[in-house]
Amino acid sequence: MNLTHCLSRRSFLQIGSFGLGGFCLPQLLQAEAKAGINSSQKSVILIYLVGGPPHQDMFDLKPNAPSEIAGPWKPIATNVTGIQICEAFPKIAKMMDKFTIIRSLVGNQAEHDAIQVFNGRHVKTPKPSGGWPQFGSVVAKLQGSNDSVVPPYVSLCYTCSHGPYNEPGPGFLGPSLAPFRPTGPAREDMTLKSIDISRLADRKEILKSLDTTRRDADASGSMAALDSFNQQAFGLLTSSRLATALDISKEDPKTIARYGTGNPKIFMDSNGAPRVPQSLLMARRLIEAGARVVTLNYSKWDWHGGKNAEGRADNSIFTREKEDFPIFDQCVSALVEDLHQRGLSDDCTVVIMGEFGRTPKISAQVGRDHWPQVNCVLMAGGGMKNGQVIGSTDRIAGEAASRPVTFGELYATLYRNLGIDVGEASIRDLTGRPQYLVDDNAQPIRELV
Repeated sequence: MNLTHCLSRRSFLQIGSFGLGGFCLPQLLQAEAKAGINSSQKSVILIYLVGGPPHQDMFDLKPNAPSEIAGPWKPIATNVTGIQICEAFPKIAKMMDKFTIIRSLVGNQAEHDAIQVFNGRHVKTPKPSGGWPQFGSVVAKLQGSNDSVVPPYVSLCYTCSHGPYNEPGPGFLGPSLAPFRPTGPAREDMTLKSIDISRLADRKEILKSLDTTRRDADASGSMAALDSFNQQAFGLLTSSRLATALDISKEDPKTIARYGTGNPKIFMDSNGAPRVPQSLLMARRLIEAGARVVTLNYSKWDWHGGKNAEGRADNSIFTREKEDFPIFDQCVSALVEDLHQRGLSDDCTVVIMGEFGRTPKISAQVGRDHWPQVNCVLMAGGGMKNGQVIGSTDRIAGEAASRPVTFGELYATLYRNLGIDVGEASIRDLTGRPQYLVDDNAQPIRELV
């Protein structure tokens, strides 16, 4: 399809907000059709903890280390013998048999950049022209949609004012494989003329609103572009299934209360993501509706200490942890509990991580700084052998002491859980050269499969 036939961002189906870089929605559908439709219902929810969470205060406590390393938190036992986590996570502790902790993720970047979290590639490694695509875009390319009215890849990530915190995009796969983005300001663009998303099911209003556009398109010859993919585009916007998934007000109020809610307009520390536990509930609803990959960013975890925005010296890492940890415990445990109660735990993989760990020693500002030597990952579901800890760190949580896990292994596991063999599958870059999905011939984490 010639791009000149695509109408402007604020016209036709108002799909600029879908993160397609100016491409028309029918092109997305056409690209997915060419990629081949797969009937698998396997899925992944990827939760990015913006800024890098403190592994030694969450899931790798060192109570016997000196106080300037251990900090004030105490470990508590979980329902899996021998596994202890922070006392601020009692709900997760009671269902540890449904989680896996990776304490020895190595090869992390040193600076803030979401790219490695979303595609498993180190920011400083060579990349092909156009850049590496993020995980969800690769899955959309290889597997297409489960359902023509539900996009294969949905991003619930809020756009952070600090650019490196944002998703890297579809890379060399091109804008047609960017995620569908219904969150935040994008909701305002999900309109057709004056008709908002709640009224799109009224086909008569759609046709009436399209009259002028249709005449203009006829004059320019663009009506030829209204083929079957356009019909699918209409179906996507008018899908009660998708609209219902995005409307958590339809959820049982007791379930919403279990997850908790936050204000999506308050970006933590101004440049992080909002702290909105309801995003995890929406992710579960989208997976149930048929999405293959849902990504979201959650709060801000870059706690260097020092004074807060009002100039008070109460912005220590431990003050912030007391605010964030209980809410995190509540929404993550609710998500995993829901997946099990709804029979989704074997099919949906949950992976939670930030871009690096934090320094073992607490700074003079009562914070922890960037620490790429080791990182921690929390996983659940996916039909994996959960209820275990993989890897360990030294006495100060500074280095991997056993079973270092690479990003390649982590992502090979995610692909494997979706039914994609990283040893066989490849995607072609802009030169037509096939590229493997993970680095260094990595294989899925053997302890999980």
